[in-house]
Amino acid sequence: MDTTPRRNLLLRGATAAGIGTRRAVQGTGRRIRKATSAQGAGESGLSSLIELHALNSFGDMLITIALASTIFFSVPTDQARGRVALYLLVTMAPFAVLAPVIGPLLDRVPHGRRAAMATSMLVRAILAWSMAGAVVSGSLALYPAALGCLVASKAYGVVRSVVVPRLKPAGITLVKANSRVTLAGLLATGLAAGVGGLLHLIGPGWPLRGAFVVFLIGVLMAFHLPHQVDSAKGEQRAVLHAEPDPAAPEEQPQPAADRPTGRLRTVGPAVILGLRAVAALRWLTGFLTLFLAFLLRVAPVGGLTPTQSLGLLAVAAGGGNALGSVFGSWLRTRGSEAIITTMLALATAAAVASTLWYGLGTVMLVAAVAGIAASLAKLALDALIQRDVPEAVRTSTFARSETLMQLCWVVGGTVGILLPLHGTLGLAVATGVLAVALVWTVVSLIRLGARRGAPHPRVA
Repeated sequence: MDTTPRRNLLLRGATAAGIGTRRAVQGTGRRIRKATSAQGAGESGLSSLIELHALNSFGDMLITIALASTIFFSVPTDQARGRVALYLLVTMAPFAVLAPVIGPLLDRVPHGRRAAMATSMLVRAILAWSMAGAVVSGSLALYPAALGCLVASKAYGVVRSVVVPRLKPAGITLVKANSRVTLAGLLATGLAAGVGGLLHLIGPGWPLRGAFVVFLIGVLMAFHLPHQVDSAKGEQRAVLHAEPDPAAPEEQPQPAADRPTGRLRTVGPAVILGLRAVAALRWLTGFLTLFLAFLLRVAPVGGLTPTQSLGLLAVAAGGGNALGSVFGSWLRTRGSEAIITTMLALATAAAVASTLWYGLGTVMLVAAVAGIAASLAKLALDALIQRDVPEAVRTSTFARSETLMQLCWVVGGTVGILLPLHGTLGLAVATGVLAVALVWTVVSLIRLGARRGAPHPRVA
């Protein structure tokens, strides 16, 4: 029997499928590049950073899935709490010591920012490959490798926050630029969750092998960022307080027009107000992530299974973050203090509601509101820094504030794992922390007073 026609038909079908797939991939790539390059982002180089950040978020999510499946889902709840507690002890405790060092250290190497981002990618690629074997064998080597990934990821986050102002197109605000970068990361995280789940079906180490490939690509992309990323012209290190630097020598007063901006190293009271409030919101997200993850595993709400409860929690938190990033693109530099205070008040109200009426609806509400508030308040803080901090110290301010935010997440997560798994008790603790932060912020806002007029740098 002649099988040639059938073979030719299969060959033509495979060829057509290959051509269709190639066209679909190319079309998708063109649409992604068009979206990331809009409003001058392609010419300024911001589009390259957006794509690099999406790749970074994709790889981090693959690592998170691999660790969660090993530490959290693969054993009974009591053992899982012990494993996560060990993970926090071995990774978060050293990071709490290292985090304050990361920002100042990277602050001292402004001419090597592309190399720093590439190094963070390379380190995570190597560690992801080594963890792939540790995940299968259950070796304790998993924990120090996870610490290395955590430190490298946070180092990337600090450098990225410094790089955005260098690549911002003239036609858009810094807040909108940061919003686009953050939203790209969130979309990539959602995509990676599906890909990581499929890879996990092959084997527990395969998400880490996928992360290895992703981060290797990231190394190459980091070096393709524009050269102005490494420029430190006119930059100086900032001091995160509102008063003049006590270590700086006193000088005779000079007219504002003649005052050397390079010596204006403090950030002003409005930025300090924003830092305190956003730190409280970042604490809340870290707390809710770990506390609710364990709580819903042992005591799901609304008659759902633990898997369904955790899935809804992830959707609520991720959707809140995405909405906050979208809303952030509408922000302007005016009224940022009020926006930050309002977000903190909304998060406090949601925590109060979840404490008084604990249930499925209020748990999802507090997760979603926490996501929106943390994301939108962080973007408003970026606007404050852009408005009030002189350009000479602006990049340093972003580096140090980002390190502070990461450390607050760690503290919140630690509290979440240490508390008893009682919904009302845990959310009452969160309410108390937010209430203190809200009162402090409102008092500071009243003292600061309403600011009107054109944005202008606040100097020390």
